[in-house]
Amino acid sequence: MNYRFFNRDLSWLSFNERVMDEAANNHVPLLERLKFLSIFSSNLDEFYRVRMPVLHALQRIGEDDNTPIDVDEQSAVLQQAIDTINAQQEKFGRILREQLIPQFQKLGVHLLYNQPFPEAVKKETTEYFLAEVLAFLQPIDLQQEAHFFPENNKLYFVVNLLDNEGKEKIMLLNIPSDELSRFSTIKIDKDIYIAFLDDIVRHNLDKVFTGSNIQGCYSIKVTRDAELDLKDEYSGNISDQIEKQLKKRDFGLATRFLHQSGIPLRILQFVKHQFNLKGASVTEGGVYHNLKDFFSLNINLPGISYDSWPAINPSAISFEPGLAAQLKNKDILINTPYQSYHPVLRFFNEAAINPNVIEIYTTLYRVASNSKIVNALISAAKSGKKVQVVIELKARFDEANNLKWARKMKDAGVEIIYSITALKVHAKIALVKTMEGDRVAYSGLLATGNFNEQTAKFYTDHILFTCNPKLMREMELLFMFLSKRKKPSSEHELNFNNLLVAQFNLQIRFIELIDREIANAKQGLPAAITLKMNNLEEKVLISKLYDASQAGVKISLIIRSICCLIPGVKGMSENITIRRIVDRNLEHGRVFIFNNNNDPDVFLGSADWMNRNIYNRIEVCFPIYDEQIKAEILSIINLQLNDNVQAVLLNENIENVRIEPGTPAVQSQLEIYKLLKQIG
Repeated sequence: MNYRFFNRDLSWLSFNERVMDEAANNHVPLLERLKFLSIFSSNLDEFYRVRMPVLHALQRIGEDDNTPIDVDEQSAVLQQAIDTINAQQEKFGRILREQLIPQFQKLGVHLLYNQPFPEAVKKETTEYFLAEVLAFLQPIDLQQEAHFFPENNKLYFVVNLLDNEGKEKIMLLNIPSDELSRFSTIKIDKDIYIAFLDDIVRHNLDKVFTGSNIQGCYSIKVTRDAELDLKDEYSGNISDQIEKQLKKRDFGLATRFLHQSGIPLRILQFVKHQFNLKGASVTEGGVYHNLKDFFSLNINLPGISYDSWPAINPSAISFEPGLAAQLKNKDILINTPYQSYHPVLRFFNEAAINPNVIEIYTTLYRVASNSKIVNALISAAKSGKKVQVVIELKARFDEANNLKWARKMKDAGVEIIYSITALKVHAKIALVKTMEGDRVAYSGLLATGNFNEQTAKFYTDHILFTCNPKLMREMELLFMFLSKRKKPSSEHELNFNNLLVAQFNLQIRFIELIDREIANAKQGLPAAITLKMNNLEEKVLISKLYDASQAGVKISLIIRSICCLIPGVKGMSENITIRRIVDRNLEHGRVFIFNNNNDPDVFLGSADWMNRNIYNRIEVCFPIYDEQIKAEILSIINLQLNDNVQAVLLNENIENVRIEPGTPAVQSQLEIYKLLKQIG
């Protein structure tokens, strides 16, 4: 491993362990702790679908003498990733068995985890099995079925039995968790029993394989590569290409074969052969897979879920006049989910209904499944307005939903701009043009997160409402460029002086801002940089931060997930600290603060410092010019830098180190909610 940089995948696994650690946190309500286990499990499934294929591919490429890839290094990373995951899985099991299940039991809630059913539970679940479950079961004789294709992340049993003639059979039986609830809740007197669908099936195998002698039953699942095979140059419509590829996604190469421990080796080898799993990682797991399903578990008891934090209605926004008119006097900032998302919906709704609005432009990356924003855009188009939407069909795992909405908008008369396959549009911006007499007035939104009212309920993001002419002119230029559907020919193709736009000036401008802090430090002036992002990977910008650290610039990073920068190394990064904050809401906003001799420049935006964001996407970061909003952002970030409850420090060994509880205790998300409630 390069000593200057953490490996991105090992760093991500470290983040996922941080998520799992919340399940062991006694300060978190009990049901929420179970949900953190489910998030960990879901994240790990995605890692096997998206990143594990890359690790295997890099190892194979490194074996070619003509490549610059170090095969020993790649092999070490792959093995370390596997070892890390195995250790995390064991920790997962300990937290569930030794902490959560006993604590639920004290409350009279019995999660029946790999244990016999009480008689009363057995009676109810057997009735349920016969009436509901049995209809969905499809047993397959693997000795008769050549090369059965198990679906991605679906649950199956491998059942070893002797039929009524004493002949051994190896059967495959689906567990219908997509069609039925994964859990059944049975109330007996004052106690609640929760049974896995897996166990309901397992306890009734004699009713599936009548007259047979069951020798063994073992749970398995197969995870498949999720990457879409999109060509950089494609003569047809990208929507057609993506639709075809989506049909193939769940039939991708197997990346992991997860099986219950104890399965006999000869049966394991036979199943691998029948499933054609030569290249997959074979991983021994527990009795249950897909524990991400814990997220759907609903137990209605006091004190086991988070207290409600009702969204705050921002006092900066009034009912009259319309939002566009209010923006003429001041910019407005909304901080979700602490503050209500209604102003964003109102912005699009008012634009759709206002007869003086002539044009609406926006980017959409991940669209809500029942999007009010898209419905407003459809209404606007049907009323005769020009509506242009740049929709990203390559948003991983949201392609089908985005494709559905793109078609609906197109049918309604919305001009749909698909990005080219080689260039994602990840910017979160919207622009409205309104006729006021004989002149055109502009108003717009610039955000750190998607225009998605569902994720806005638990993603922490910032949305700026503005009609600042400097920003509006440059947004119009960007939309004109995006309509051409091409990659920038050079970073100088468009001249952005205010917006920071990836592919044009974003990386250069950030380097200039870091260099200014370095110059100030060398002159003995105050010099500091504070950055908050989801991910930090891009080596040019990391190296520039190392330069700043060596020059004496104090650098405070809040990085939720992937972080390739190694902090605290003498002579390289001793002036850099990295915090991770995992709490009830998902930290998602990107904030960039440069001290500028105690006159800070503050930027918000959509761009993490990742290779993909810097080099392969259209991203937009934007300056905050309003002093009151700037002070609000600085206050929010200051609370996060002082978090001693939910924050951890990332050390030079890629470990999450708990911060010693302070006095007073600062839980930043709670304190931010209080702050914004006070502001109103």
